[in-house]
Amino acid sequence: MNFIRPKAYIHTDRLKRNLWNIRRHVGDRKLVCVVKANGYGHGAIEVSKVLSKEPGIILAVFAFEEAIELRENGIENEILIFSRMQPDYLPKAVKFNFTLNVCAMADLKALAEFNSNGGNCPTFHLKFDTGMTRLGFDPAEADSVFSFINKNDLYPEGIYSHFATADEGNLSYAESQLKQFNEIVEKGKSLGIDFTYVHCSNSGAILNLPKAYFNLIRVGMLLYGVPPSDEVPMDIPVEPVMSFCGPIVNVRRVKAGTQVSYGGVYSTEKDTNIAVIQTGFADGFPRSWYEKGYVSYGGQNYKIAGRVCMDQLMVDFGDKEPEEGEEVLFFGRKDENEIPVEIIAEAIGTTTYVLLTDIHGRTKRIIV
Repeated sequence: MNFIRPKAYIHTDRLKRNLWNIRRHVGDRKLVCVVKANGYGHGAIEVSKVLSKEPGIILAVFAFEEAIELRENGIENEILIFSRMQPDYLPKAVKFNFTLNVCAMADLKALAEFNSNGGNCPTFHLKFDTGMTRLGFDPAEADSVFSFINKNDLYPEGIYSHFATADEGNLSYAESQLKQFNEIVEKGKSLGIDFTYVHCSNSGAILNLPKAYFNLIRVGMLLYGVPPSDEVPMDIPVEPVMSFCGPIVNVRRVKAGTQVSYGGVYSTEKDTNIAVIQTGFADGFPRSWYEKGYVSYGGQNYKIAGRVCMDQLMVDFGDKEPEEGEEVLFFGRKDENEIPVEIIAEAIGTTTYVLLTDIHGRTKRIIV
């Protein structure tokens, strides 16, 4: 049955072009393609199936269950898990060939104990916190960390950190993080630790801080065709992978002065056509966008009329008579319609990350 519902069209051709353009920019380096949070709202399984066909791709998720979901759907690439390592998960990490994030001495001790009890130590990357104040060893622990690794015959595949401000115009803080990270990496190497992968770059650093590339690069939002911020130079041509649309289910002609939606905050200035779109904030439409917001239809923008409801929203089409059953575009690019998601994010004081990962409810993802 073809249900009437909002749709998120996922353009895999754009995803592949974005990947190729990023690769051309960073040179001969492996990429960690981040598909956490359901592929930034794009569908982790669908996106991973496309990416896994490309050479030299490591995938990354946040949660252990996200990694299991990918394996259960036939994804065989190396998968790096960003969340805190849980000792209970070690047997499954080995079984599914996951790469773990080791970021505390307790993690190392759990690995050593698992190893000594006959378990095959899973692949892992060391994470150092150089300025996010989130997960990661403190830089001051570096000597202790490397000493423990050597004494217990542990072999980290990689080492990494995460920038807090690489997507900002002022790079002084990011550069101080990079300096700390370089010192930690060199200390590890001087103690005989051979890291296969060293990585620190995120989407912001890809555009803004090329000296942080190392031999492995993580890419998230940029892969999906959205700038990480408006403060970085967009030197890589990317296209929006998602087009978020909703169906027109009713059109009516109303008189001037007609109040529309809850609270009557919108009143028509003249006789006009009001269309009901079967999409609401329960589907991921940003409710606060109604004040300044619009949708695109037939290459033109039309104002949202009144407050967005849980399941529906209304649009003032003026003298235009849209067809019931057709779709309006909320953000992205489809046919002759285009509304960059970053415009909405800036207007309502949020981020593109929030808007994309909030696509849920009855929204159906359509792979095109």
